[in-house]
Amino acid sequence: MYKASFDMKLAPFVRNIPVSALYEPPFMTETLSRLDHAAENRLFCVVTGDSGTGKSTLIRKFVENLPQKDYFPIYLSDSKLTPRWLYKGMLDPLGIEAKFYRGDAKRQLQKELEILLGVHKKKVVCILDEAHLLEKETIEEFRFLLNYKFDSESPMALVLVGQTELRDKLKLQRYAAVRQRINVNCVLRHLDRSETEQYILSHLRYAGGREDIFTDIAMDVIHQGSLGIPREINRICENSLLYASQQGKRLIDEHTIFFVMEHEMLNE
Repeated sequence: MYKASFDMKLAPFVRNIPVSALYEPPFMTETLSRLDHAAENRLFCVVTGDSGTGKSTLIRKFVENLPQKDYFPIYLSDSKLTPRWLYKGMLDPLGIEAKFYRGDAKRQLQKELEILLGVHKKKVVCILDEAHLLEKETIEEFRFLLNYKFDSESPMALVLVGQTELRDKLKLQRYAAVRQRINVNCVLRHLDRSETEQYILSHLRYAGGREDIFTDIAMDVIHQGSLGIPREINRICENSLLYASQQGKRLIDEHTIFFVMEHEMLNE
């Protein structure tokens, strides 16, 4: 309902914005480059970050940028993923019915990976999202999954994506053998003040309306209130646009932001 008030063609702070239209801070570009390196060389990669820092957006960009003729991406997101269901989840997209025992299913997977790479010249990239919720047995299975040809090479690229607690979990002594196999470690940080402003402006440009809706001080307050977390920036801006539209305002200042954060949002 606020689009007409601010001459917008599209809603600027929703979840389904095309990844090509999203702001990409320098550290995100660097992380994408490291993920590309992991995919090309079939490495084991871990991506962690606080909730709302853009992990899902990062993975969307990463997968969309992978050349389809060279890569076969597999995406799994299941907090209750057991080793048996891990192999089933990888084999299903390949059109293979997994055998019941995990050892048999692992051999099936390795055979299919060899065929894809040797015959079709395609590298498999498996992405496990919400990996901070995985149980000990599944995490330990990664060492067996990646142990290939006497541990001299990996049959695929494996990317674990999870909240910060995943990094803390992998530091535990019980996961030393898994941790030692990690080739690439990426940590998504929060946006700084300048990046927060560029993030907001890029979303307003995508919406096709004015870019001078938020005052400089309002930008300061948004950055402080959101802690530079993109998901929180979206919430504050979306609610501020709605409230300002209802109040007949054409400019959003710091007073509007403070009011919205205090009265219009559910915060801890």
